[in-house]
Amino acid sequence: MDDEQLLTVRALHDAQMRRDAAPDVAAARVERVGPVVRQTVPGPGWNGVLWSDLDETTADAAIAEQVAFFAARGALGAGTEFGAGTEFEWKLYSHDRPADLGDRLRAAGFVPEPAETVLVARTADLAGLPVEPPRGIALRVVRDRAGVDLMMEVHRRAFGTERPAIRETLLRLLRDEPDTVEAVVAMAGDVPVSAARMEMRPGSSFAGLWGGGTDPHWRGRGIYRLLVAHRARVAAERGVPYLQVDASDDSRPILERLGFAALGVTVPYVWRGRGGPGTLPGRADGTAG
Repeated sequence: MDDEQLLTVRALHDAQMRRDAAPDVAAARVERVGPVVRQTVPGPGWNGVLWSDLDETTADAAIAEQVAFFAARGALGAGTEFGAGTEFEWKLYSHDRPADLGDRLRAAGFVPEPAETVLVARTADLAGLPVEPPRGIALRVVRDRAGVDLMMEVHRRAFGTERPAIRETLLRLLRDEPDTVEAVVAMAGDVPVSAARMEMRPGSSFAGLWGGGTDPHWRGRGIYRLLVAHRARVAAERGVPYLQVDASDDSRPILERLGFAALGVTVPYVWRGRGGPGTLPGRADGTAG
């Protein structure tokens, strides 16, 4: 895609995935409050700001309003539908305004997580990639709790962290909305060595590739590429025209070689209140090929 086409796709992404976003799970709620669009979800899941339309005169007040909202929500405490803590994420994109919005978020107590590159590709361009697994590797499509547990084992080795909230979100999707998620594990015999998922919201032009990770001992063998090709083929069968990834520095070169192009950069800004330190649950789970 040339620069003009990428700008058109970016505008579509802003509209469908941010400004007019659908909830990423059935239990979540997306609402527009003035110049801000946010998602809230009871229990484990992603809570935060998806989109904003701000300038130098409105940004600080909007930030303060969202902090107050999520702080009050978290203050309900453990034992409620919301759970404990007040963590939420403001997902900032490089073309968001005002230009100093990141500085304003930091001044309000938000902590930036590592930047990721927003990559996009036409599904049709990737659906024809070879899907023959490397020698000794077999793909297992995840349909149940046992498969999710295999994914979590891969994530522990690939990212070095536990991801209980992502586990619960996946179980919820597989139970309540199985047609919106395609999760897959690459197996070397009985050992899971790579895993990834794809989320497809009804009516969206974008299928999101999330959580791609490979055990460090198994990298460089084409397994990550295989998982991308598998998900591209599924998205093409579903008629979804674009694939989108928030890519880490590890995965970006692999994806660009496959034909992905950059729409910009996104930085998750996390506000942690009564819940204390920790990793925000939900979709910000990176990729590592």
